[in-house]
Amino acid sequence: MDTTAKVAIVTGGASGMGQIYARRLAARGTQVAIFDVNQQGLAATAAESDNLHAFHCDISSLEDVNTKVAQVEEQLGPIDLLVHAAALMPAHALADHSHEGMEQLFRINYFGTTYMVRAVLPSMQARSSGRIVAFGSIAGTALVPKMGAYCATKAAVNAYIEVLQNEIRDSGVRAHLVCPPAVNTPLVDQTLNTDSPGSIKESKQKGRLADPEKMIDAIEKGVARDKDIIYPSEAKLLYFWRTLAPGLWWKTVMKFEK
Repeated sequence: MDTTAKVAIVTGGASGMGQIYARRLAARGTQVAIFDVNQQGLAATAAESDNLHAFHCDISSLEDVNTKVAQVEEQLGPIDLLVHAAALMPAHALADHSHEGMEQLFRINYFGTTYMVRAVLPSMQARSSGRIVAFGSIAGTALVPKMGAYCATKAAVNAYIEVLQNEIRDSGVRAHLVCPPAVNTPLVDQTLNTDSPGSIKESKQKGRLADPEKMIDAIEKGVARDKDIIYPSEAKLLYFWRTLAPGLWWKTVMKFEK
């Protein structure tokens, strides 16, 4: 299956899995617009290759998303690929998580996804070609304490992309949902620096967090095989465990909170 792209947008491209994906695309000759709010990370990443182009973009702002996507199209050309990896992942018990904090999570994680998709989709549909790779999370299914708001946002993203891929299946545009487990990136550090679940703390301490390079390997293989939903590494096991044995799942994850 042809997965080449002349022009791509990668959100969260200044660090973590977004940065890895952007670097790989640029190395293959794709003109890559990296979206992020991390100005220093944007500049450093863009300096690595003439094929990497930095765009400071707040994905929680519909106006900013539409403006920056239009700039990419004007400067680089029609967008063939959207890789949407940007997210926020703090950890708080639900009784302690402020309404403002939860609303911010939904604006970035969920609405940021819908804004990015809707900004690129019409042009792709008009050309009957294009690809969207959106990062949901296994956390949308395999729920854990102290991350209720994050899990809710990712459950929403998972549902949105799964419905989208079926609605546009015959349009020539493909959408892929990626549901990774906890990965050793700056994103998981946001969790560890707040009220992190004990299971993630232990995974970090014992070196069991997933390797981001291997995650991108698995994602690229899944896209090449045209999979609708991609569960890298242990994510498929976690999906079946939480779905088929929810009581055992909660008994296990709550042990880490004692």
